[in-house]
Amino acid sequence: MIRLEKTDVMNLENAIRGARNPMNSWNRMDSFYDENGNFVLGENDLGLAVKLARAGSDHRKFIRQIFVSVDITAPIYWWKEYDTYKVGTVANSTSTMHKIHSKPFELEDFSFDHMTQQTLEFMKGVVAYLEQVRLKYIKEKKKEDWYDLIQLLPESYNQMRTCTMNYENLSNIYYARKDHKLEEWHRFCDWILTLPYAKELITGRD
Repeated sequence: MIRLEKTDVMNLENAIRGARNPMNSWNRMDSFYDENGNFVLGENDLGLAVKLARAGSDHRKFIRQIFVSVDITAPIYWWKEYDTYKVGTVANSTSTMHKIHSKPFELEDFSFDHMTQQTLEFMKGVVAYLEQVRLKYIKEKKKEDWYDLIQLLPESYNQMRTCTMNYENLSNIYYARKDHKLEEWHRFCDWILTLPYAKELITGRD
């Protein structure tokens, strides 16, 4: 399971203006804002952007200045793979250590969409036991119960993080993960394709 919400793409105007700095070609800028306040690349600017994006990382530096913010809810096992992308990305997460006991455990707190029925029944027992331990910890405040929660918590537990990255990060992620075994990566790559000019600037290497 993965959920991507509150997507915000920023700084496209400044990025394309900066892309024209090397040739002092600002007079050829033809982009504009539409009636909804969205920045639209004009024919000249889009042509330059595509040319630079396909010319390789040394030439497409401007896409590193196109920023994306998004709230991602995903299981811990997915976050462990996402955390390999440290350069140019930032994430603020909900705190497992501080807030693990703050709400009742429910099956919906975990990713179970690919479990067999037998495993799902076992998982329901794990969730029920975690809830017992949580209530015991709230009542008695024993650190040993808190440790039971932390150390028993399955990797399928869903965590939300607010993440920021740029189009260059997303290009690297897309080509590294689009054929990955985890369905969560396929859905993440599908989300990438919904971003403004994603096919031209993020995935259009050829």
